[in-house]
Amino acid sequence: MQPLLELTDVSRHYVAGKTVVRALDDSSLTIWPGEFVAIMGQSGSGKSTLMNVIGCLDRPTAGRYRVEGVDVATLDGDALAALRRNTFGFVFQRYNLLATATAEENVEIPAIYAGMPREARLTRARALLTQLGLGDRAGHRPGELSGGQQQRVAIARALMNDPPVVLADEPTGALDSRAGREVIALLQELHAQGRTIILITHDEALAREAGRVVRISDGRIVDEASPAAPAVAPAAAYTAVGAPGVVPEILESTKMALRALRVNFFRTALTLLGIVIGVASVVTMLAIGSGSTRKVMEQISAMGTNLLIARPGAMGFRGGGDIVTMNVGDAEAIAALPNVDYVLPERSSRYTARYGNADYMTTVTGAWPSMAVMRDWPLSMGSFFTERDLTGYAPVVVLGSTVVKQLFPNGEDPIGRFVLLRNVPFEIIGVLASKGASMFGSDQDDVVFIPLTTGLIRLFGGTHVHSITVKIDDLSQIAATERAMNTVLRDRHRIEDFSVRNMASMIEMASSTQKTLTLLLGAVALISLVVGGIGVMNIMLVSVTERMREIGVRVATGARMRDILLQFNTEAAVVGMIGGIIGVAFGLGIALLLGQFGVDVAFSPWPPLGAFTSALVTGLVFGFLPARKAARLDPVVALAGE
Repeated sequence: MQPLLELTDVSRHYVAGKTVVRALDDSSLTIWPGEFVAIMGQSGSGKSTLMNVIGCLDRPTAGRYRVEGVDVATLDGDALAALRRNTFGFVFQRYNLLATATAEENVEIPAIYAGMPREARLTRARALLTQLGLGDRAGHRPGELSGGQQQRVAIARALMNDPPVVLADEPTGALDSRAGREVIALLQELHAQGRTIILITHDEALAREAGRVVRISDGRIVDEASPAAPAVAPAAAYTAVGAPGVVPEILESTKMALRALRVNFFRTALTLLGIVIGVASVVTMLAIGSGSTRKVMEQISAMGTNLLIARPGAMGFRGGGDIVTMNVGDAEAIAALPNVDYVLPERSSRYTARYGNADYMTTVTGAWPSMAVMRDWPLSMGSFFTERDLTGYAPVVVLGSTVVKQLFPNGEDPIGRFVLLRNVPFEIIGVLASKGASMFGSDQDDVVFIPLTTGLIRLFGGTHVHSITVKIDDLSQIAATERAMNTVLRDRHRIEDFSVRNMASMIEMASSTQKTLTLLLGAVALISLVVGGIGVMNIMLVSVTERMREIGVRVATGARMRDILLQFNTEAAVVGMIGGIIGVAFGLGIALLLGQFGVDVAFSPWPPLGAFTSALVTGLVFGFLPARKAARLDPVVALAGE
């Protein structure tokens, strides 16, 4: 029969500064299937190091170790994990149960890494606990169990994958005499079933329970009894199927992550707060930016994209009242050009409007009748002035809704009444519908319109205008019409003391500016998200330090490096995911609340989706370094951690 475990001249040396510690030195040992072997020695004799080498938790510095004829030195990390998972069951002196998991959940850990289906896993875990007299304690956490009960849970965990070898390291060291006898009886029963039992102890009485005693001192095996007749282990009740699939692996990692985060709820909540603030800021800021952009575009588009605006003053210089080079004759010349639908010359100034005892300072604009059409500005009552009013210099006026409210606070009908502008009476013939605030925040309804001819003679004086707006017929010919306007004005003025702007280019410029502003707001909000990500990294680094023994237990029960990496990365991702969901909800809620207070907001699925994705990616990115640190921990160091 082939030996189950065979160590040949195995050494394990550690370097501490300039000192070489020979924890195991040229030791050879053969263990056959079905043996009950006690490895005995005092503290520091090397028995724990020997157990770690036998259990593939540590690699020998020199010598050869074979398990069922396979040289362990030829195996990579994943193969070693599979070997531990399918060959060894560990029973530790300090139980090494996960404090956050129930007895049932602790028992099923090895089967998770073996790929056992969930239902089969739960059934077997409950059966093992029932067999060991803990059927009614399956839902209890380790803190709710006695020492003997915890050790029985650890034994059940060791048996979960039905391994042929049980490694028990001082299994009664932390128990009273009664609980210790119960554990030894269990080990004897397991041996009777055909399993190979390797017991690490310094207790002579305990060693006598074994079929063979191997003594070790100063890292060397000094006494080895002859092995008993080899026994053949029975067929396993469950044959491990290897590593679990990706989806079950992620689901189990998520479940364990939620459990770990729930235990440290307050710390997790503080970490989530950073992610929530970042995501909520992104969603709110982008909603406000999008709303502002939409509002500006709506207001500009309301004037039409097929508009050309000519103003006095060369490009780059401010036009308006100080420059008097553009007049009504220019507007008439432009109106004669092809592809011109409407022309609107305008002249504005600030005057006091008076009705009875009410005075109100407002903007008075002289315009042509085309204003109502070009500005797409309907009337709430009355009518707009006509060409006849324009050519007849009629003293008529159309009021904005804000002016009406100021002059007629009691709600009187203003139509047919007279208002004084610079002591000149004007008959009110119409009231414009309310338009609200402009893209710059000014009140568009705080205005009065009069015929331009009347205004030039009775109010403004002179013949110059502040702007000429042109609505073209065919938008595809807007460039040609713009060139023709420039030519006409240049011929009339002899010099280029004017500027012509294309409304389409203005919309493009405004849109670009708003997008830049939105990106700026989003960038500021993303900084909060990065800060939250740093918080995730911090909590995960602390978590790795606090849970070193848990990592060691998982490795001992068959977890691969990628399993540990996935476990801690999943925890970071879960923090990012939960923070992203809450943050999106808060961000949308804040944006809706701001909308109730008159702030322009616009919603689309992309900012929340992008913010949530950013939170998830932030969790993954900032959680990778701690997860990598956890995955690279030495199993022996991890198991010794507090």
